[in-house]
Amino acid sequence: MKLRKEVEQMRLEVKNGFIDLKQALKDQGVEIRQIIEQVAQDIKFEQHRTALVRAYGVFIQAMNRFRSAMQLQDFSRRNAEIDGVRGMLFTALADYSNPHLLEETCAAGQLRRLECAWAIEQAIVVTYQVQNEVSAVSDRLSHLQDKICQDALTIINRCESHDELDFLFPEIIRIKNHDLAVLDSWQNHVDWIQSLPSSDLKLLSSADFNSPETHYSTINVAEPPEQLVYESLSEKSHFYSLRDQLLFIFEPELRREYEFYISKQAVITGYKTLVTSNLQQASDLTVGNLYYYFKIRDESKDETEVVLAN
Repeated sequence: MKLRKEVEQMRLEVKNGFIDLKQALKDQGVEIRQIIEQVAQDIKFEQHRTALVRAYGVFIQAMNRFRSAMQLQDFSRRNAEIDGVRGMLFTALADYSNPHLLEETCAAGQLRRLECAWAIEQAIVVTYQVQNEVSAVSDRLSHLQDKICQDALTIINRCESHDELDFLFPEIIRIKNHDLAVLDSWQNHVDWIQSLPSSDLKLLSSADFNSPETHYSTINVAEPPEQLVYESLSEKSHFYSLRDQLLFIFEPELRREYEFYISKQAVITGYKTLVTSNLQQASDLTVGNLYYYFKIRDESKDETEVVLAN
């Protein structure tokens, strides 16, 4: 959070898509700075850095070209330039979403890498939108939302430690509650426009939505609400349950499997209130915790039976 704030306030220089961690963490101990130096010398790190520096450069050139293309008065020339921009964006996207590079990246690194890919995907959508290719815009937005959900599942399943989860949980919750909500609203708007008759489209194109009474405000919060939610949950749960609660958001079928397992174990152990109808009303926290309560109990019973048999 501190690094993000520093970058947003331009206290840290972004060069070729990277920030200088040694400069950012100059107040930290010698050991941390030595680790950063060792990582910088790593061959795999340098391969990743080279690919991403190239991709970032292509992305910046594409956005500059896009800006110029939008100034062209000739319709056919403008469309040709935008087509060229889109090609450059797809080239940058290929590097950021390269599966071989992602496999060699930790869960937190994958999230940051894929966030860049999602941003490039949105830029590609905009190139279609300015060309009034409404069907393509809707299709790409639908694809992007599905991809974000699938990528989130991959990242969560790759999470292996409390430290990673402390970072990932609030970040991914915010992506779900905000980023995906914005994309869904965008797609709904595009689909609505697509359904309008030509007479309504003409009225819409001539409307002025720039009201002088529109006000924008920014609320500065010391800690994001998602961080506070995670801190509250982490006091009542443990690593595996918390990780699975994050999975439930993108994979509801997994929660139903857990509910079935809990209800089956409840019958065996005499917990009569833990029926499926009640579990469906329970929070993700409750379902996750109950699942691991019975899972550990079941595994302990199996181990005891093996020992007695021997």
